[in-house]
Amino acid sequence: MKRALAILMIVALAGCAARRPAPVTDRLPSPLPPVAETPAPPPEPIEKPVPTHTVKRGETLASIALQYGVDYRELAAWNSIVNPNRLEVGRVLVLAAPTGISPVGAAPVTTPLATAPPPIEARPLANTPTAKVEPRAAKVPFSERAMAQVTAAESGPSPLSAEAPPPLVVATAPPVAPSPEPEKPVPGTESEDVDWMWPTKGRVLAPFSEVSKGVDIAGRKGAPVLAAASGRVIYADAGVRGYGKLIIIKHNDTWVSAYAHNDSLLVKEQQEVRKGQKIAEMGSSDTDQVKLHFEVRRRGKPVDPAKVLPGM
Repeated sequence: MKRALAILMIVALAGCAARRPAPVTDRLPSPLPPVAETPAPPPEPIEKPVPTHTVKRGETLASIALQYGVDYRELAAWNSIVNPNRLEVGRVLVLAAPTGISPVGAAPVTTPLATAPPPIEARPLANTPTAKVEPRAAKVPFSERAMAQVTAAESGPSPLSAEAPPPLVVATAPPVAPSPEPEKPVPGTESEDVDWMWPTKGRVLAPFSEVSKGVDIAGRKGAPVLAAASGRVIYADAGVRGYGKLIIIKHNDTWVSAYAHNDSLLVKEQQEVRKGQKIAEMGSSDTDQVKLHFEVRRRGKPVDPAKVLPGM
């Protein structure tokens, strides 16, 4: 009995020793998917500050416009001024067109989009069968002669190769409308392209200086005052102190010319004038003698006329 128990114990211990330990797996957290880098937003464009002018005592809209070489109508539109004769001292005026406001007299130009050509409709060619016709096989009794004919037909050229090839149809593309030629610049509108002449002949009483901002030319009352270059009249009135009856002509986006102390004005505002056209008669308005005060301004800054005009 004891021997049997000993044998059972030995067998039980052997079974325990034979058991394999359960496999151990490392359960680590799965790696996170790579995070896509968000591209940095593009830098916002830096807007240039709009130039301004603070109204001082004694200034008018016309005098400020002359100072910066702009049309006083545009200056009024940019600043929503209803009555140009009333300006508050200390008011800040912008000197450029805000976004969405067009210059005075400039109509927006719209170019119509080119229309796409009509779609080409695919149609079957003439004499082209619309349905496939299957050949029908004729049953003949078996014979050596019939077998020879079938063999000769299979080894010979195909019936389609003996026929003339179908005509080649070339699809022509619809006519392409010629692209419009770029508009040519209007003469005299380039930044520095101005054909100058002196507005009158006479003795120079006072040369150009930073104080006078122009030259004084002597003459007789009623003598013709001519446009020094082609352009558009942007002012014709007597609202600028110290200039008398004044005419200002805008030649392009860069240059303007001014003609002061006239006796009579012969042109109106927004009128187009040509070089050498009589625009006024010389006088002595708002001055002590008959003379023409003539100024040339580049982007509002006075320039000595003798440096840009031909010799008198």
